[in-house]
Amino acid sequence: MRIGVITFPGSLDDVDAARAVRLAGGEPVALWHADHDLKDVDAVVLPGGFSYGDYLRAGAIAARAPLMQDVVTRARQGLPVLGICNGFQVLCEAGLLPGALTRNSHLHFRNRDQVLRVERDDTSWTGDYAQGQRIVIPVKNGEGRYVAAPADLDRLEAENRVVFRYVDGNPNGSLRDIAGVTSENGRVVGLMPHPEHAIEDLTGPSTDGLGFFTSVLKAVVTA
Repeated sequence: MRIGVITFPGSLDDVDAARAVRLAGGEPVALWHADHDLKDVDAVVLPGGFSYGDYLRAGAIAARAPLMQDVVTRARQGLPVLGICNGFQVLCEAGLLPGALTRNSHLHFRNRDQVLRVERDDTSWTGDYAQGQRIVIPVKNGEGRYVAAPADLDRLEAENRVVFRYVDGNPNGSLRDIAGVTSENGRVVGLMPHPEHAIEDLTGPSTDGLGFFTSVLKAVVTA
């Protein structure tokens, strides 16, 4: 399976995401933000970083990149898309996911290993987890506080679209401890923590992040 990884100016973790895809058994495909070519990939990862230096708002400029027009179109047709950290911000700015990511409530950059609880095990990116499972994934952000209007938060809860929650401490003040959300069809997922940094015992706090990438490979086969 071919999994595209988009590089924007200021992306930091595109190589890490590609490595995660490779370790999961997929073929990573490099995608450039300025192109109009998804290269016939089966899924797309928007990696972490600071696209365009986070000017205007984090992810706001990257959301208007030429390739994102194609990502939005294909995502609405069912293409699995994962947004990690800055990628999550881009997906929200592009209108593929609800809400927004704002400055951390304590106004500090936070970098630590974070416990998450899996709330949905039936999205394209979480099929290899169990609902209620706790996983350890690094978090590193300065603008990771998930916010939305109270009515929108209630709707997300009612529609069961919260995929991950922070447990054992909220690192950024996200409302309702939300760490990640999904689209209505469960094909698009965004989260602030970094699963691509938890794929090997040598370099990560766990290997819990590898399940994102093995999950989507199985989801593509069965789609």
